[in-house]
Amino acid sequence: MSTRRVFSIMASSAAASNTAIPSLNLPPSQFARLQPHAYLLAHLSPPAASTQPSIRANGRAASQFRVTSANAGSLTHTNGSAVVRIGDTAAVCGVRAELLHTEDIASWSVSKASSEEDGDNSTQKRDPKIEDEEDRDQVQGLNLLVPNISLSTGCAPGFTPGAPPSSLAQSLSHDILSLLHTTRLVKADDLRIWYQPPNLEAEEFRNAGEGMDVDSEQSGGPEPEIKAFWVLYIDIMIISMAGNPVDVAWASVLAALRDTKLPKAWWDADNETVLCSDNISEARKLSLRGLPISSYFCSFEADAAADWRAVVIPDAEELKAQKQKQGSQQRWILADPDGYEEGMCQERACVVVDVEDGKTVILKLNKQGGWALDSEDLRELVNVATQRWHEMKRILDQC
Repeated sequence: MSTRRVFSIMASSAAASNTAIPSLNLPPSQFARLQPHAYLLAHLSPPAASTQPSIRANGRAASQFRVTSANAGSLTHTNGSAVVRIGDTAAVCGVRAELLHTEDIASWSVSKASSEEDGDNSTQKRDPKIEDEEDRDQVQGLNLLVPNISLSTGCAPGFTPGAPPSSLAQSLSHDILSLLHTTRLVKADDLRIWYQPPNLEAEEFRNAGEGMDVDSEQSGGPEPEIKAFWVLYIDIMIISMAGNPVDVAWASVLAALRDTKLPKAWWDADNETVLCSDNISEARKLSLRGLPISSYFCSFEADAAADWRAVVIPDAEELKAQKQKQGSQQRWILADPDGYEEGMCQERACVVVDVEDGKTVILKLNKQGGWALDSEDLRELVNVATQRWHEMKRILDQC
């Protein structure tokens, strides 16, 4: 049978079955799965002749964050709660307050005895630096802030319900605890429960008669004592995981702590216990230190082979000369990366800033995974984080 005969038979059979010839073009979704690095690179570096701007695959600019929303007071059986959503990543945070009696602290009697030997009393003028150190020692040394992050909620295919805590959940819990201690967000004075012992000597002089002159210094009374502390258990649950869980978890902690109210508590000397008031109007909010906002970034490189940096690490001058020689842009710093972008980036950076009297204060700057981000890049990241601070302040103030 000739070749022409074969093609005519195939054409007639195709026309008879009314089947269309499949197209050889891949849709963008399949191209993104088969070649994720090339797909993102094609968006960030369009052809020179094209008028298309450099945008990410999700349509955002390199320094643009995802849409953020926050809602406080979402949970009823907590002292404070909040739900924060950044893009498709969402977290729920609840704060529970429990009492810790000083008599249950093993080292409390030792620390109290040492402070008395040093002549420490509340009537003398204290150095603010000493008070800050005591504040830090009590919050951090007594573990008055206990964060915990749960990812085993089916928030992503890799996190199944009922599974043990993953390494990511443990590292996130450690990062949140480190931020709470580094920023000194919660004051120890808000967590203390004081007791003023009665002045028995003044009572004796008062009962002795009206004619007796009582020295005002002798009737000053004993010093107040700390009888208990509030321990804040901060539970964060990631209900939707689509990249950048650090900013979402920390923002939910901030919103929940701003919503936290502690009931009025006092020491009952007759029953030797702490009593709390049921009156909601007597509850007080926490007086937090500032508003530290976290901004997460990652570095995307045009070279798909990321293992080359482990072979040769040039110095700063050689790296700068290579950048000038290349001419075209070979690296992009992406703000608030989603899950698709995080899988293609090796180097990451986290900047935590606060704005006080119009000045930016860097509270924490962490970089890991490489050496591509230099001092100029970090300075630019601080500027982007400052703009993010003003945006997040507006969102948190409205929730």
